[in-house]
Amino acid sequence: MNSAVAALRDKLLELQHLGSVSALLGWDQQVNVPDKGHEARAQLMAHISGLYHRSFISSEFEMVLTKAKEIMDRGGLNEDEVCIVRETLCDFVKSKKLPNEFVDELSLTCARAHDFWVRARKNSDFSLFAPYLEKIVELKKQEARLVSPNDPPYDVLLDDYEPGLTSGEAEKVFVELKRFLVPFVAKIVNSSTEVNDSFLKGPWAIRKQRKFTRMVLNRIGFDQEAGHMGISPHPFCESLHPSDIRITVRYKKDDFIEQCLMSAIHESGHGMYEQGLPVEYFGTPRGEAVSLGIHEFNSRLWENYIGRSRLFWEYFFPELKLYFSEVLTGVSLESFYRAINRVKPSLIRVDADEVTYNLHVIFRFEIEKDLIEGRLSVSDLPRAWNRKMADYFGIEVDKDANGVLQDVHWSEGMFGYFPTYALGNLYAAQFYNSALGDLPEKLRPEEFFKFLLGWLRTNVHSKGKLYSAAELVKRVTGEELSVHYFQEYLEYKYSEIYDI
Repeated sequence: MNSAVAALRDKLLELQHLGSVSALLGWDQQVNVPDKGHEARAQLMAHISGLYHRSFISSEFEMVLTKAKEIMDRGGLNEDEVCIVRETLCDFVKSKKLPNEFVDELSLTCARAHDFWVRARKNSDFSLFAPYLEKIVELKKQEARLVSPNDPPYDVLLDDYEPGLTSGEAEKVFVELKRFLVPFVAKIVNSSTEVNDSFLKGPWAIRKQRKFTRMVLNRIGFDQEAGHMGISPHPFCESLHPSDIRITVRYKKDDFIEQCLMSAIHESGHGMYEQGLPVEYFGTPRGEAVSLGIHEFNSRLWENYIGRSRLFWEYFFPELKLYFSEVLTGVSLESFYRAINRVKPSLIRVDADEVTYNLHVIFRFEIEKDLIEGRLSVSDLPRAWNRKMADYFGIEVDKDANGVLQDVHWSEGMFGYFPTYALGNLYAAQFYNSALGDLPEKLRPEEFFKFLLGWLRTNVHSKGKLYSAAELVKRVTGEELSVHYFQEYLEYKYSEIYDI
C-alpha cells in the first residue's frame, strides 16, 4: 500500500477506536444505564464525540489527508486506496465546516434528549420531549446551513444517510410507490378472504422466546461469537467492529413473532452486513457500509423475503410447535404463514406488515422534511402526525406513545434516516431477484440461507464503500433502482394470500 495512504489509515484507525467507544456508549445507554446515570452518560458521549471531531478536522490529520489526495490526483493509487481517500475527503470537507462548539452542543443535546424521549414515550406525554426536539431541529437546520448553505437543508441531511440522493429524487420514487400501494392495500382490506391471527397473541414464554430466537439467528448465519443480543425499548444494531456486533430486541408475552423474532431477524440482517465488511479495511471507508438504504436492504431482506417466507417456515415451524405447543396446538403451517403475513393498517411502524410499511415511512419523510424546511413547527407535530395517520390509514391515534413518540430517530438527530427504510425495501426486491437468478439449483433451507449470505458477502458486503449505492445496484443487478421488483413481489405473494 502507498505510504501516504498507510499513514492516513493509521490516523483513521485511531479515529475509529474513538468511534467504537462512542458506539459502545450509545448501545449501553439504551440497554444498561440506570435512571440516574443518563446525565453523566450524556456528558461522556458528548465528550467522546467532541474528541472525535477535533481529531478529524485537526491540521495534523488534514496534512496526512492532503498528501494522500495529491497522490490520488496524480493517478498513483489503486481502486481500494482511491476509495479510502475519496470518501475520507468527502467526510472531512463536511466536518471542517462544523465548529467544535456546534458539534459539542449537538452531541450533548441528542445524548440528553434520548432519556427524555424514553420518559415521554413511557408516559405518552409529548410535552416532556418537545423542548429537546425543538432544540435538535434548530441545530440540524444550522448544521445544514453550515455544510451547504445553497442547497435545500433536508437534502444536506439526507446525504449523510444516502449519499448522492436528493429529496426530489426520493419523492419521485415515493410518489410512484404510493400510486401502487394505496389501491393495492385497499384491494386487500376489501378482500373477502379472512386471515386469522388471533393465536399469535400467545402467551409465549419469554425464556423460550429468547432460546428460539438465538437458534434461528445462528442458523441463518448471524455469528453469535461475534455478536451479542440485548434488550431495549426500540430494537437496533450497533457495530463496534466486524467481530463485535450488538443487536437488541424486546420481549412481550402476547407478541413473540413481531416484537421479538422478526425484529431480531431484521437487526441480525444489519449485523450480518457489518460482520461481512472487509475486516482488513476496518477503520476506513473501504470497510464501511455504503449507505443506510443498502444497510436496510440487508435487514428487510432477511426479515421479509426470508423470515416471512414459506421456505423459512417449512423449515422452522415444526420446531416452533415443539417450543410453543401450548400456543400452536391445532395450528397448521399454512394458517401460521398467512397469519404472520396478515395485512392490516396499524399505528406502529415496526409492527407494520410489509405491504403498509412503506406508507409509514413515506409520511415520516414528508413530516420531517416539513420540520427541517420550516413548514411545520414542533408544537404542531402531534396534530400533523395524527392527521397523516388518518389520511394514509384511516386510523385515529389513541395516544402519543403510539403516534409521534414511537420512533427513537429524532431524539438522536437522525433527520434524513427514514427514507432509507423504503429504499431498503426496493433495493431488497431487486437484489433478491438477482440472487435467485444465480441460484445453482433447488437447495434445502439451511443450504439456501448459506447460499444467500455467501452471495451477499461476495456482491455487497465485501465491497464496502468502493461504489456508491446507485453504482452498486447497477453493477450487481444490471439496471438502476426500480419500483417494479418490489411491486411484482408484493403482487405475487399477497394476491395468493388474499385471492385478489
